[in-house]
Amino acid sequence: MRGGFTAVIPSRFASSRFPGKSLADIGGKPMIVRVAERARESGADRVYVATDHGDIARAVERAGFDAVMTRADHPTGTDRIGEVAERLGLEAQAIVVNVQGDEPLIEPGLVRDVAALLANEPRASVATACHPIRDLGELLDPNAVKVVLDRAGFACCFSRAPIPWPRDAFAASTRALPEGLPCYRHIGVYAYRVEFLRVFPKLAVPALERFEALEQLRALWHGYGIAVAVREDAPLPGVDTPEDLERVRTLFDRSGHKR
Repeated sequence: MRGGFTAVIPSRFASSRFPGKSLADIGGKPMIVRVAERARESGADRVYVATDHGDIARAVERAGFDAVMTRADHPTGTDRIGEVAERLGLEAQAIVVNVQGDEPLIEPGLVRDVAALLANEPRASVATACHPIRDLGELLDPNAVKVVLDRAGFACCFSRAPIPWPRDAFAASTRALPEGLPCYRHIGVYAYRVEFLRVFPKLAVPALERFEALEQLRALWHGYGIAVAVREDAPLPGVDTPEDLERVRTLFDRSGHKR
């Protein structure tokens, strides 16, 4: 990989489904600290937690990581990361990876691979990842974001709808996915060039983004390239609800860590 990258972890205390989840205990440490540890293992030059809440900042700093206090009114995590990039004075071509603050089991290699893809693909402003969909239910699930790729591995479109739709195969049967269907589920980790982060808040929000509730569609609509790394397997689950937290705690314990 040419050059290094900075990992930024946006973390808000408020959450409609699970307020305060960033500070939930996983193996004796707050979840946000676990995420920061994984980001550090990715080989990032620097790791920052971007937050609007003092308790999160203090927890991060006690663990030896850097916190950046950001505005509370950012409409997206990308906007919050953009503020951090500006405050750190990062150069236009520097790469910043957005590591979600509710992914304490994220694979460090995934973070590293997405950063490397962007570093090595000058036509892209953003890089992200996906994995093949092998289950019909996942293809039909609107909570599973799908991505269609072009021949160069760039995103053509993201959608909550089941795309691509195998017209002839499903006309005959909708019991299973037809063999060879190129359907992929998006993995929500992003690498950005700082010059794109500076532009993003100024871009008009297209109707496509508003209806799908997918901010990456704004980049595509305005003509910015998104390179996509295809991973073989799905990542381990994140934490959206208290039930998710218990599942992640179990997986964490099974991995050999002590609580």
